[in-house]
Amino acid sequence: MDWLLIAEIIYIVVLILVCLRIIFDTRSTTKSLAYLLFAIFVPVLGIIFYFFFGINYRYRKMYTKKLFENDDLNQKLNDEISLYNQQVIEENKEVVKSNLELAHLLMNEINSPLTENNSLKILINGEHKFKEVLAAMRNAKDHIHIEYYIYEDDEIGREMEEIMIQKAKEGVTVRFIYDDFGSSTLRKKMAPRLLEAGVKVFPFLRVYFILLANRLNYRNHRKIIVIDGHTAFVGGINVSDRYINKENAQQDFWRDTHLMIKGPAVNYLQYIFLGDWNFCAEEQLQPNKKFFPPRESLPVLDNKVVQISASGPDSERPTILYSIMQAINLATKEILIATPYFIPGESLLDALIISARSGINIKLLVPGKSDSKLVNAAAKSYYNELLEVGVEIYRYQKGFIHAKTIVTDRKLAMIGTANMDYRSFDLNFEVNAIVYDKEFAEEMSATFFEDLKDAYQLDSFTWNHRPWYKQLAEKTARLISPLM
Repeated sequence: MDWLLIAEIIYIVVLILVCLRIIFDTRSTTKSLAYLLFAIFVPVLGIIFYFFFGINYRYRKMYTKKLFENDDLNQKLNDEISLYNQQVIEENKEVVKSNLELAHLLMNEINSPLTENNSLKILINGEHKFKEVLAAMRNAKDHIHIEYYIYEDDEIGREMEEIMIQKAKEGVTVRFIYDDFGSSTLRKKMAPRLLEAGVKVFPFLRVYFILLANRLNYRNHRKIIVIDGHTAFVGGINVSDRYINKENAQQDFWRDTHLMIKGPAVNYLQYIFLGDWNFCAEEQLQPNKKFFPPRESLPVLDNKVVQISASGPDSERPTILYSIMQAINLATKEILIATPYFIPGESLLDALIISARSGINIKLLVPGKSDSKLVNAAAKSYYNELLEVGVEIYRYQKGFIHAKTIVTDRKLAMIGTANMDYRSFDLNFEVNAIVYDKEFAEEMSATFFEDLKDAYQLDSFTWNHRPWYKQLAEKTARLISPLM
């Protein structure tokens, strides 16, 4: 009995210390309460769960992306970016002015420049994306930089592997970052093959069982390819055969969106990659003209204004969440959102409700059938409140919609890797491209409305009068959604 009493006292002391850590360490009140309740009411397992999934690395800054070791050079770069931003704003006032506060937000938060003279191409689904990616990789002359959450050792993965190996033999430097959790199948066979062929390969936050508490919860969800510093790809499509819709295929139709960029906007994607690379490879690659070609050396193919938004446990604040909320706040007529996972949290939910009550037409496109029943149940719990204020919710029926896009007022468009959920806003490393251009936004809107043809609209009355046990299950899933 004495040993039992001692064990109970030790456990209570540990529980109190863990609760104090949760209170001090977790930025979100909702998440703090969820972790506290879980730790208190699920003995032992609740504490273990917190240490596996709840540690807030944003306060600890996993690493810094400052590429210049010399502070004077770093300050000089920041000054040049500031001057360039002002120049772009002056030359594109009509394009930028309705979302100027968003542009300034990203300048101030992550020093992301507002870039002009970009050429863009929307890539619908994997069958269109990989055609462009493979062609661009084959044309690489100096370097290929690849960073992916999911990269599978399947048909398309091996086709890209063959090109990486061939280009490495030609003297092109190929650097490849794969997420060690999302791309775990690469460890044993493909990664060694690439290394042997001269490709530089590193996993992002290698997962060791003993260190799961430090690494499993913070994943690199980015999908970035940068070629020779002038061409880049970013969006929702990972490297896997499942993203390619083939005729007579047995798999479900996969609807996704990616973006090809040529021009100065590539610089910030390159900047993100180099920061991630220096962290993974423990190198100190420094900026040079091959990584960042001077703007005057790039051909002017079009005049699209683009800015990159990025955040993760390496950033001071959840910049991507802030950028989405600012875009919603600045909209005056229409907001079109497509997302596979919709767990917005209270702040984003309130922003949508306020916009809807202000007379803005909001359309939300989500999957009819999700690849996660728990996430899908939690998402459904938010629909009632949105339907009540007039938000139109559509559930995609043709297959699974994985696109992560936002269009506001047919003037601004976002394409990227971030879902509308806690994980993308607080835990994952994510990146979005923001386009300030009416023509491009119109094209994105047309694509959105084309997708609505394969979706059905929820009826508010019918939805709110579903069986009580379904609504109870969804609201229960919502209670633990901050932990997902």
